[in-house]
Amino acid sequence: MAKTADKAARSSVWLEGKAHRRRGGGQPSGLDRDRIIEATVRLLDAEGLPKFSMRRLAGELNVTAMSVYWYVDTKDDLLELALDKVMGGMRLPDPDAGEDWRDQVRALAREYRTLLVRHPWVSALVGVFLNIGPNSLAFSRVVQRVVRRTGLPAKRMTSTISAVFQFVYGYGTLEGHLASRATAGGMSVDEYFQQALDAMTAAPQAADVLQESREIMAARGGDTVAEMLERDFDFALELLIAGIEAMVAREAEAAGENRPAAGENRPAAGEN
Repeated sequence: MAKTADKAARSSVWLEGKAHRRRGGGQPSGLDRDRIIEATVRLLDAEGLPKFSMRRLAGELNVTAMSVYWYVDTKDDLLELALDKVMGGMRLPDPDAGEDWRDQVRALAREYRTLLVRHPWVSALVGVFLNIGPNSLAFSRVVQRVVRRTGLPAKRMTSTISAVFQFVYGYGTLEGHLASRATAGGMSVDEYFQQALDAMTAAPQAADVLQESREIMAARGGDTVAEMLERDFDFALELLIAGIEAMVAREAEAAGENRPAAGENRPAAGEN
């Protein structure tokens, strides 16, 4: 059992040269890894992760399934390659550009949210793989360098990154699911949202909660679901940024309290 778990934890297309491996024999005519990955992303976007299969991909490419396996060992390897491919679509700020860290956190959060909404299947995969492809690592590196610039000590980095980007992950995942369900029903997001409200109105057990929700949404404003989602996201992100600022000040205050005041005698070496 331990060996199986260890193998699962270490498995990645980016290890042991698998990302660039080719099988022996002749290369299938008109096919290459980039074309396979692009077709994979296209199918995942159009049909979703549950419907994706190597057979379906081969049909999209008009080749045999064995032709695809000439380039990748497994379906998981291909999904990991597709995941890193779309991660490369985010526009990353330059941590050394001298911009305010707040603006760079906002930019990173919005890019990640856009990725999750545009590619709803991503949220189901980011926790499955090691995410050590070049584009995933580039995103992680920029996030870490930007958060370091907040002024928080290193021991607070992981908590801060989690607070911001797990929020974005959850928000973008739900927003992506909403869009996918609307599309599956042949409706716009606004039509789907209204249909959901109508269904809730017909449920007596939801009446009180629905009434309170309507009041909250009316106070929030926004004529469309997109406007409401945008306002909520922006305000929630500003809450997180304000929280980071508050914690920076608290950490600085705590460090000042632990530091001897100017002119205060310090214990000599060896003194208790």
